[in-house]
Amino acid sequence: MASVPYITFNNGQKIPQLGLGTWNSPVGQVTQAVKDAIDIGYRHFDCAYVYGNEAEVGTGINAKITEGVVKREDLFITSKLWNTFHRPDLVIPSLKKTLENLGTPYLDLYLIHWPFAYKEDGDLFPKDENDKILFSDVDYVDTWKEMEKAVELGLVKSIGISNFNAAQTKRIVEASTIKPVTNQVECHPYLTQQKLSAYLKSLDIVLTAYSPLGSPNRPWVTADDPVVLEDPKVLAIAAKFNKTPAQILIRYQIQRGHVVIPKSVTKERIATNFNVFDFELSDADIAEINTFECNGRICPMAGESLDSSAHRDYPFHDEY
Repeated sequence: MASVPYITFNNGQKIPQLGLGTWNSPVGQVTQAVKDAIDIGYRHFDCAYVYGNEAEVGTGINAKITEGVVKREDLFITSKLWNTFHRPDLVIPSLKKTLENLGTPYLDLYLIHWPFAYKEDGDLFPKDENDKILFSDVDYVDTWKEMEKAVELGLVKSIGISNFNAAQTKRIVEASTIKPVTNQVECHPYLTQQKLSAYLKSLDIVLTAYSPLGSPNRPWVTADDPVVLEDPKVLAIAAKFNKTPAQILIRYQIQRGHVVIPKSVTKERIATNFNVFDFELSDADIAEINTFECNGRICPMAGESLDSSAHRDYPFHDEY
């Protein structure tokens, strides 16, 4: 079995560099996917309350703990605070619900899912009569203070952020007692995040890459959207190494020093995505993939019914 390298966070905790993402993993399939992943060798699972499948992920994890395949301390489990729970009094209760869902006494990592807050005490995507998202004006710095309390309470080992731009990350760092260990952001060859990656490195914050394969099955995909896994330039590099395009894209993130969390519920793909430690891309290969950058963001939270771009804390108006 391949040995997954670990990255050490700025607080001394360690994270497996490769994990299994669970966004858009269907209830009814994700429990088996988690079991398969543990058998294959995965020890890192990336979850979120809003995915609606934490309980099923927890069932898979706890089945393997009961079987004696792994102990809880062998695993690294991440989840995320949703936008409707930014208000300080809601942070710890929301975290405790996630712990209950996952059937675990603690998380290894808890993230603020997005920098912007939604109206509390209702739907996860609260809307007005015109189908527009209802915002809250809670400051994410106030939310962060409660995240720090979660560490003090022993409910989480590390805390971080997700989808924050450079300026927002800087603001959190300057206001924090406990510094974020990671910023989890969309990252793939069409959105390489080179500037943000370098900036985070300067702060000793790890970049975790979500949608590293371009999330071809995202719910809002259209027929004419480019598919990075089918890009002829990616296929050419894959052919050179006799690897799948997905393996090339995962390896690309690993060699950049990022944590990477590809999602699949198919056992064969989960296994293939794990088999990325027996080859190495050259500096020239990495440089070539970097040239595919086209600001091809696929999770903008803008347009249609999820549009959050009018919120004062929307992160993607800035350059990076």
